[in-house]
Amino acid sequence: MIDEAFAAECLTPVAEVVRQAASAEIMPHFRSLAADQVAEKKGPHDLVTIADRRAEAYLSAALTALLPGSVVVGEEGVDADPSRYGALGGDLPVWIVDPIDGTRTFVRGEEGFCTLVALAHRGELLASWTYAPARDEMATALRGGGARLDGVPLFAGSPGPGAPLEIASSHPDYTTPDQRRALLGLRTDGVTTRPCAGSAGLEYLAIARGALDAVAFCWENAWDHAAGLLLVTEAGGAHTTRGGVPFRLAGGNTLPLTAARDPETLERVRRLLAGE
Repeated sequence: MIDEAFAAECLTPVAEVVRQAASAEIMPHFRSLAADQVAEKKGPHDLVTIADRRAEAYLSAALTALLPGSVVVGEEGVDADPSRYGALGGDLPVWIVDPIDGTRTFVRGEEGFCTLVALAHRGELLASWTYAPARDEMATALRGGGARLDGVPLFAGSPGPGAPLEIASSHPDYTTPDQRRALLGLRTDGVTTRPCAGSAGLEYLAIARGALDAVAFCWENAWDHAAGLLLVTEAGGAHTTRGGVPFRLAGGNTLPLTAARDPETLERVRRLLAGE
């Protein structure tokens, strides 16, 4: 059984692996991508680069070497073979990997992208790593062991009394009609919303450091959410789906998914999304 003790032991080694992957495979292409090193997957807003593919390959090899018998569920691997996603519902330890979260931002030469890694077993998150290589910021979380940014404990805190809630959400263009109706519930007094800036992982980090009050997201790819959800939880925050239950890594969630700085804010946002 993979547990918190093992996760604690691998916090530093995995952080080093993530830094090495970024140094070797991501940053050499930052602001120097050739046209033939960028491709569309499902459309013009769904990009993949040579750096995404090479970084995921690097991470997959290194992480499974650290934990023999583990498997990787990564964005690019699942794109090539969707059946790999099923490992999230299995018995093997799983590394959940997004080599570049915010690929469009990366392609534009902007710094707001990150590498996300989480370790899960039987649907439970045990540890996570959020690394913004252009800023050299590393956030880690350990189940039951707190969250840290560059070694300093993170505390999400609570919104100031009477202050409007600041919420990042999915862009309406990328939602179903039902999800759009739910997001309309956030258009009310005392709430300020904006589209996700491009990297879900960095939005979760903003919650964990108290710089953002909540998110409301309408997609459920585990690699976008796993690391950040544990980070927020261990910083004192909380998360839920519109169905009122925690996010399930294997899928089948009632969206939007919400994470917030504290349980009270979470319940307020959930009620707005549910139209209560």
